[in-house]
Amino acid sequence: MSDLLTTLLAERPWLIADGATGTNLFAMGLQHGDAPELWNLEEPEKVRAHYRSFIEAGSDIVLTNSFGGTANRLKLHGAQDRVREINEAAARLLAEEIAAAGRPVVNAGSVGPTGDLLEPLGPLTFEEAVAAFRAQCEGLKAGGADVAWIETMSSPEELKAAIQGADEAGLPVTCTLSFDTNGRTMMGVTPGDLAGLAHAVRPAPIAFGGNCGTGAAELVAALVQMRDATGPTDVVIAKANCGIPEFVDGEVVYNGTPELMSRYAVMARDSGARIIGGCCGTTPDHIRAMRATLEQTPPGEAPSVEAVVEALGSVSAGGQGQAPGEGAGRRGGRRRRG
Repeated sequence: MSDLLTTLLAERPWLIADGATGTNLFAMGLQHGDAPELWNLEEPEKVRAHYRSFIEAGSDIVLTNSFGGTANRLKLHGAQDRVREINEAAARLLAEEIAAAGRPVVNAGSVGPTGDLLEPLGPLTFEEAVAAFRAQCEGLKAGGADVAWIETMSSPEELKAAIQGADEAGLPVTCTLSFDTNGRTMMGVTPGDLAGLAHAVRPAPIAFGGNCGTGAAELVAALVQMRDATGPTDVVIAKANCGIPEFVDGEVVYNGTPELMSRYAVMARDSGARIIGGCCGTTPDHIRAMRATLEQTPPGEAPSVEAVVEALGSVSAGGQGQAPGEGAGRRGGRRRRG
């Protein structure tokens, strides 16, 4: 039997994903430094409201509140022994909101990095990483997740471990890297490298692409750079941050308007993305505007990097395909998914 994400992709030219998890939970009262994942048990109605807000905004794919759901992350909050309980609750709450919505929505089990470096750069062995991801994904599957949504990765080795862990738990996968260091991930992976990795790894991901990073312009530029490395059957994901983060009164605020994110959505689609959403800073209002604009705007030609810069803002030298150090400098750094 085909999984729901594959079924929807066969029926539609593009799908709208959701926006930020952390940003929107902070608006509901989550405190900086607290684990969002614990809200699945402590504040389930607020997590439900978060899920429901994106379903009502038109998202076809909603991510579970489980980005930091491995034992490696949860141990920072003394919850490393509650991996299955926390992840199962994250997916179950979303499954119940989807059932109430009365339309098909993909329950995407969010799987973020462990926060630990793998050998030889750090203490985590590949086998330990696989086991950590498998335990998380077993909880997500028990709660009703349709797919393991592996995101914000920078290391090929950790990505491979997450894919293997999800497969051992019985979940199909998608994967996105964060191109946030001059058009590359923190570990130096380029958009073209990701395409090659996605083609080589087994099981093959249903879809792959980029998320988070340093803004909409940089992510669409990554799609442009990836274009020569992808094939006609590849499904590409774009889930960019909502503009550029700025500090306002001691808080991080993203400057992307619904209008900017709507331009980004159209350019991402025309660059080859079939799954389009937002990351840090993206609210249901942004997603609602993005969906409406995509529905009203016919497909166009793939944009050049120059067109991306003109419409969305500056792009790093690496994002433009230049040698590092040329052109516009990078902005921002790697962050936890918002």
